[in-house]
Amino acid sequence: MVKIYTKSGDAGETSLVGGKRVSKGSQRVSLYGEVDELNSFVGLARANLANDFENCLADISFLESIQRQLFKAGALLACEKVNWPKYNLQSLDKNIVTDVESRIDNLDGKLSELTNFILPGGTVSAASLHTCRSVCRRVEREIVRSDLSVNDEIPDNLIIYLNRLSDYFFVLARYINFVAHVNELNV
Repeated sequence: MVKIYTKSGDAGETSLVGGKRVSKGSQRVSLYGEVDELNSFVGLARANLANDFENCLADISFLESIQRQLFKAGALLACEKVNWPKYNLQSLDKNIVTDVESRIDNLDGKLSELTNFILPGGTVSAASLHTCRSVCRRVEREIVRSDLSVNDEIPDNLIIYLNRLSDYFFVLARYINFVAHVNELNV
């Protein structure tokens, strides 16, 4: 049996894809850690949705596809771009942005027009989606601010994808509250 702990990170270093050792405090490690955190929150939102709204199977499935794309993004960030082909790391799906936009348009078409800012919350599922939205915005800000972004080490479409994802989480949270007949609280 392989042990989960390797002790190789005990001195504050970790390995990138390919074995290069870097500080756990490096910007690259921080970025893929941020993406991993977002992925975990999406998993929580998906579990909440599956628990509370069995009739939202399409969105539960879509959240899983988001998790798979985020995992790919994390793997790409955990490897220097020059080595992506060497380690057969797959790019993000080409249609990810249009897929998210389509989901947003579909859900938003079922909702009343938003005329005020709203407080995050409502059902547990909606609240967890609002958490995904805010974490997603933070990940986007950190990636844009990073040297990796400046040095073209970011997967194609990742910033656009994160921007659309945060919108999707917002609209899905509103939709879940709508389906549950929970009124949103205006600011």
